[in-house]
This record gives sequence, structure tokens and C-alpha cells, in this order.
Amino acid sequence: MTERQQAWIPEPVQRGRVLVLSDNPIARCIAAIASTVGRTVLVESADDGGPGLHVQQGDAVVLCDHDAPDAPAVLRAALASEAVYVAMMASRSRAAGLVEELVAEGVDVSTLHVPAGLDLGGKAPGEIALSVVAEIVAESYGRSGGAMRG
Repeated sequence: MTERQQAWIPEPVQRGRVLVLSDNPIARCIAAIASTVGRTVLVESADDGGPGLHVQQGDAVVLCDHDAPDAPAVLRAALASEAVYVAMMASRSRAAGLVEELVAEGVDVSTLHVPAGLDLGGKAPGEIALSVVAEIVAESYGRSGGAMRG
């Protein structure tokens, strides 16, 4: 009898946390999906980055509110940290001013994912969150997140 091979592992490799700022429908969906795939999630509801957003090595940081008062400081700190993924929810045009501000300050934004997520085409909070978590997982495995079919 041939042993069946499974296409999955019983438990995912432990990865960093997913830190999400701030609390809104997309953030709550990111928390639900990321938790389902085995990630520890912290949603910080304070628009100013709050006391709980202390980035650790291997964390993923997702800014779900580009209009948060402390968005530049949150991104500045996350991009300077040992986070493996830093992203912001915003269209390229909406984020342009904030990105330009960071570049003018000398911040390296080359690793900033904006807009956050893979291009799945979804518009609902859960669909957007799925694209963000998929991008976090792809990044953590050094993958592009493209289709698997040849």
C-alpha cells in the first residue's frame, strides 16, 4: 500500500504577529483571517498608534487607516523596525503625499506595500482582508503570490 502524501503540514511554522492599526471592518476581517492561518493578531484601535503597537522582529504591520493622525510616525517606525512586512491601505494616488513626506525625511519606503494586498479585485472588507493576509503569507514564504498553475 502506498503512503498518502499530504499537501499540508499539521501546524504552520511560527511567524511574527500581525499588527493592525486601526479598528475598522477591514482590520477586523484581517484579524479573523490571519488568526485562522495561525498568526497572532493585535488590532490597535487608537488612531495615534496607541501603546500596544511595539513592532518586534518578524512582525507584519498593516496600517488600515491612512488618515490616522499618527500614520507617518507609525510607518516611519515600522519601516525602521525588524518588521518583515509593512503595508498601508490606500490607493497609490491617495498614499502619494504621505509616501513623498516620508521620502523627503529620508525614510526608505522601498519595502512599503501600498496599496496593501494582492490584486484579487475584491471590494468588500473580507475580500480586501483576504488579499492582505495572502500577501503577508506569500511574503513570509518568499513567494510572489501569483497563480500556482503553470
